[in-house]
Amino acid sequence: MDLQHKLDTLPTRPGVYLMLNEAGEIIYVGKAINLRNRVRSYFQKSASHPPKVQVMVEHITDLEYIITDSEMEALILENNLIKKHSPRYNVRLKDDKTYPYIKVTVQETFPQVLMVRKRLSDGARYFGPFTDVTAVKQTLTFLRTLFPIRSCRKNIQEGAQDRPCLNYHIGRCLAPCAGLVSKETYGEMIAEVLLFLEGRLERLIPDLEAKMQKASKDLEFEKAARLRDQIHSLQALQEKQKIVAQHGEDQDFVGYARVGELACVQVFFVRSGKLIGRDHFLLECSMEEEEGEILRSFLQQFYEEASYIPREVFTPLFLEEPELLESWLGSLRGSRVYLRTPQRGPKKQLVDLVVRNAQVVLEETRSRDAYKRKALETALDELQDLLDLPEPPRRIEAFDISNLQGSHVVASMVVWENGALKSDDYRRFRIKGVEGAPNDYEAMREVVTRRFKRGLQERVEGEEGGKFATFPDLVLIDGGKGQLGVALEVKEELSLQLPFLALAERREEIYLAGQAYPVVLAPDAPALLLLRQIRDEAHRFALTYHRNLRGKTTRGSVLDQIPGIGPKRKKALIKHFGTIKRIRQATPEQLQEVPGISPQLAGEIYQFMHKG
Repeated sequence: MDLQHKLDTLPTRPGVYLMLNEAGEIIYVGKAINLRNRVRSYFQKSASHPPKVQVMVEHITDLEYIITDSEMEALILENNLIKKHSPRYNVRLKDDKTYPYIKVTVQETFPQVLMVRKRLSDGARYFGPFTDVTAVKQTLTFLRTLFPIRSCRKNIQEGAQDRPCLNYHIGRCLAPCAGLVSKETYGEMIAEVLLFLEGRLERLIPDLEAKMQKASKDLEFEKAARLRDQIHSLQALQEKQKIVAQHGEDQDFVGYARVGELACVQVFFVRSGKLIGRDHFLLECSMEEEEGEILRSFLQQFYEEASYIPREVFTPLFLEEPELLESWLGSLRGSRVYLRTPQRGPKKQLVDLVVRNAQVVLEETRSRDAYKRKALETALDELQDLLDLPEPPRRIEAFDISNLQGSHVVASMVVWENGALKSDDYRRFRIKGVEGAPNDYEAMREVVTRRFKRGLQERVEGEEGGKFATFPDLVLIDGGKGQLGVALEVKEELSLQLPFLALAERREEIYLAGQAYPVVLAPDAPALLLLRQIRDEAHRFALTYHRNLRGKTTRGSVLDQIPGIGPKRKKALIKHFGTIKRIRQATPEQLQEVPGISPQLAGEIYQFMHKG
């Protein structure tokens, strides 16, 4: 069915439309209350279209559409499809990554506070998303100095009788695992944590002051001193919060700046009239994108994932279809939300301040990105000259070996492509032909052989999308002349037409094929910095795999070696005695006290633990 026929038969109902180019790629996703009127308007030559639409229409060769029951459903579906397909002409958050949240597991008997990357419908309270992972970690550290929240991942129920860990003894946990705190007392502390995370210090501090006074009257001076220190820390934090309104409302102030295909949106978070924080988000957009569309798209993408939506959101310009956005935001919040565009007064001044902050962040980002691009271009040019390549390498694969005195020998392959590490293409190998004594040379021979033999096989069989079918422009070997030598032997055996080099770790020397002596670059040479970054990532990936394998072996217990001791009896013994040392010290009579341990088995355990 050709495009014109689809245009002629479009329904008049609400829905979402997808514009496709000649390659079948989705280049734009939009919504409409009337699909026929909206989609056909793009192709009316008499209409005065914005520049973006004029450019986009030239690339449209096909379209698809999905009917919905309402414009609200279309709005939600549009947002989901944009996140899924990242169309060229839609505004989208830069970097396809998940932002962190702070999660409070209020659905548990004794809640935890932790950082997570995904918000689930599990009954927990979430705060975020945040763009600064370091700031989230600092917040959690600060929280744990104020409140003795448990940091373990145990499923603890009231009345548990485990042994408390070190955190309890240093005052960093109330030890609910040992039954040393009631559910109610622990819950009161979590309520204070929630007030802190909500930025409502004006409610939290008086509560703590009342508790401090009571503790002092009850002669609980240690508790009173701890509460005093908490109050002082919170007061110091409160002094940094700027009062922006006397009415005590919850509001978000949004501003943005854009240059070319990059935009920055800044959000100031005002809670109870105080500015408690801010965050910025980078968005990719087309050169011709309209300002209102940038803001509208951001509000959809941000608030769909946000843990909290305030009653009022202030923007620097009026948006199209504000009623629809307000209705959607209200459905997420559970009560009415207002989009405001102040024209004068303190709120207008604050919106202008947010816009200026967005401009500063955007300029810093552009300067930093420009520096990185220049350094990368220089690094690739240096590698091209060093290896006498016809063009700069765009894909580099690095190999590293990890072992402990010849045991659990593993190898890693990491991939760098077009300026970034490509973790989806990482591969790890258990080395099969080397065991018992360290032999990095043979381990390197095996991993390089396996990788490229598999790649050649996939190419012969026509598996273009196979795991190894894509070959690199450069192979980086972690090691010196010896490791490079065995890799070059594999290259010759398999008739590979690929450049190889090795980077030795001690002096950061570069070994090249056919050269007896290494090349030594300046420590700050862009090419060396790039090779070192990729080599270090290969080393990290191999070491992580090796530790995981070693851990699986060492996590076994001496109890696993005793005939008649399965997982259930092993768990019962550990629960009863606490440690292997105490089991070893126990008498046969004491061992019999454990459920499931017969006199005969107790004797066997005792003999096994004391043999030799």
